[in-house]
Amino acid sequence: MREKPLIVIGGPTAVGKTELSLLLAKKIGGEIISADSMAVYRGMDIGTAKPSPAERRAVNHHLIDVVEPNETFSIKRFIDLADRAVREIWEKGKVPIVVGGTYMYIHPLLYGLAETPPADWELRKKLYGRAEKEGKGQLWDELLKIDPVYAGKIHKNDLRRIVRALEVYLLTGKPYSSFHTNWENAQPRYPYLGVFLVRPWEDLYKRIRNRVWDMVREGLLGEISDLLQKGFKTAVTSPQAIDYKEFIPYFESKKSLLECIYDTIKHTKEQAKRQLRWFKRYRDWLRIDLSTTENPKAVNLTIEEYRKRFPDA
Repeated sequence: MREKPLIVIGGPTAVGKTELSLLLAKKIGGEIISADSMAVYRGMDIGTAKPSPAERRAVNHHLIDVVEPNETFSIKRFIDLADRAVREIWEKGKVPIVVGGTYMYIHPLLYGLAETPPADWELRKKLYGRAEKEGKGQLWDELLKIDPVYAGKIHKNDLRRIVRALEVYLLTGKPYSSFHTNWENAQPRYPYLGVFLVRPWEDLYKRIRNRVWDMVREGLLGEISDLLQKGFKTAVTSPQAIDYKEFIPYFESKKSLLECIYDTIKHTKEQAKRQLRWFKRYRDWLRIDLSTTENPKAVNLTIEEYRKRFPDA
């Protein structure tokens, strides 16, 4: 079995990762491993902008439609399944291509999980109790003070991650971010070429806006309605469920459809900014501006760089 180096394509929402990765996979002989935290859920198709069935038939995809929306899917499980997918792709003699914008999946896959203390369920229960009594905003404010680095990576409403970060701090006296792999000295788990896709902000904003409107036209409201009817309200209201949670007030007659669409655009823009900040940290990644580089040329640039770095691949 030949272990070919990975290609990792990252970038903000709506930048154009899917289109480029499909062309690349066809040209280089690869299969795609999705690194999207929401694409693992079945029935959440339009709001996650999953590749179409035709695209998935043309290029084999992994880690899409893995669990039901009410199931927990951890970073550890992602790494385990992604590792398995890498081996399966190698066995076929192909190149694994990791594609996504979820940096909290991509970085641990490439550099490993931090060795944090195990869960303290009593302490965790107390923190959740405080969030219920005092409001999760209080816990967020505390996290900002003790660990602004980690707070900058997550959403202020992501109670699960806020609680975990506070739990680790209370157990060890150290910020949660201090357990994460040191960027400068990290050794990757796999040899890989990273590709950071970018566009000028105004171009990206226009694409985000158009994508949200397209999702609504393609039936996003019907998809959300089906999920609610199946009892998956918790899944569609979770902090990472952007493009879903914003429409719940419409179904509850608390906001107009137009207000919900504008909220979705706003939150997607905020997510894109967080993604851009994160991927900029990978200084040795090939950076491609898709506003000035068409996909066929971007694919050629990627393959050229891949062969330059890994001539024996």
